[in-house]
Amino acid sequence: MHGPRPCLRPGGFVLRALFVGLCALVLLTQAAAAANQERPATAQKQGAKASSTEKDRARVLQRKLALKLEAARRHRSTIRFFKTHRWLVRSNEHRAAAHLALRRAHRGLARVTKEIAYYRRLVRQSEDHLRARRLKAAQPRRAICGVFGQYCQQAISVAWCESRLSPAARNGQYLGLFQMGSSERRLFGHGRSAYEQAVAAHRYFVHSGQDWSPWSCRWAAY
Repeated sequence: MHGPRPCLRPGGFVLRALFVGLCALVLLTQAAAAANQERPATAQKQGAKASSTEKDRARVLQRKLALKLEAARRHRSTIRFFKTHRWLVRSNEHRAAAHLALRRAHRGLARVTKEIAYYRRLVRQSEDHLRARRLKAAQPRRAICGVFGQYCQQAISVAWCESRLSPAARNGQYLGLFQMGSSERRLFGHGRSAYEQAVAAHRYFVHSGQDWSPWSCRWAAY
């Protein structure tokens, strides 16, 4: 079922009974489905095992987010149902049940909307963590491009001039891909991997107004 079926117009005792039965069935189906979507699956219990990988966690979060999005869709479907069948809300016979179902749908939608925002934040964090792990093991060119984005080619040119793309490069106090000095490393960070050094250099780059002027090889970027 892709959404509630429209109820026919009321008229006649037998026909009204059929209408009400159909509407009640739709509402019960919608409410039960939304509740089932919001209820966490047994296989997704909190406290993942220590052996679970980051990819497993990311997939679990994606599934939970999908369940919350489906629950929100069903709550919105119930709300739309009552907007298009206002006679149920105004009916003396069905007003109480209709108002209760509508109130539950609004409350459920408000709750699940917050949960969607929460899971979206967790999914982004998980994806960022996975991306960082991949880039930590990446070669310098890929790590630099993964960090600098649209400034990838400029950053590679500067790093080639500064260190020949060697994370182990050293020239006195200046270290790494971007040959950052001790004070800059203290402010913006450092690390052994090309990714960590690119992240530190990007912080310095952004702090400088997305300008290569702090580097002696700034001319290589242009």
